[in-house]
Amino acid sequence: MVDWSGLQAKLGLSFSDPALLHQAFVHRSYLNENPDFRLGSNERLEFLGDAFLGLVVAEFLFREFPDLSEGELTKLRSDLVRQDSLARLASVLGLGEYLYLGQGEERGGGRRRSRNMACTLEALVGAVFMDQGFEVTKDLVLRLFSGSVAEVRERGLASDHKSRLQEIIQAERQERPAYRLVEAAGPDHDKTFWVEVVVGGEVLGRGSGKSKQAAEKDAARHALEKRG
Repeated sequence: MVDWSGLQAKLGLSFSDPALLHQAFVHRSYLNENPDFRLGSNERLEFLGDAFLGLVVAEFLFREFPDLSEGELTKLRSDLVRQDSLARLASVLGLGEYLYLGQGEERGGGRRRSRNMACTLEALVGAVFMDQGFEVTKDLVLRLFSGSVAEVRERGLASDHKSRLQEIIQAERQERPAYRLVEAAGPDHDKTFWVEVVVGGEVLGRGSGKSKQAAEKDAARHALEKRG
């Protein structure tokens, strides 16, 4: 017996239309073997959930990391919503046990397959959106991704401009770039910082930002751009 109430308790919500919840778990293979099943596959809900996830995660990153460039934000979003990341979240929730699968897909380990798990999570987000609306679904997504976002904060960007510049300079000169503050202006609540990145007395780039870290990243970006 499938414990749908237990799943809803994990999600912290209760579906008004249980059919939407069930449909989020209907794999195409099940319908191939059970064409008269009362529900359609989860693919349309997956489409909706994928779009919603992208929007909510993008908005969160935009607000949470004001100093990151468009490219850096794109990388972070990709890391958070890529297939294996979604599959891990789905596994934590135990979504595989709720799937309606065809016998062949079942025998082939479909309940643990990364793609199935990721798609099911997206379909579940789509079902919650259709049943509960924007704000409830947004809250759910942010709760589900809280651990992943914490990991992002912990490790930072593995390949940001400062890291790339340091790798290049160390390989070429066996030195590390140094960052020096040139100027800070404006009131305490709205300062702008100007920084130079220097190697062996040579200024490689200059940058500015609303924090020293942001200015250093901007200086490293300009240094990389000057190098082509």
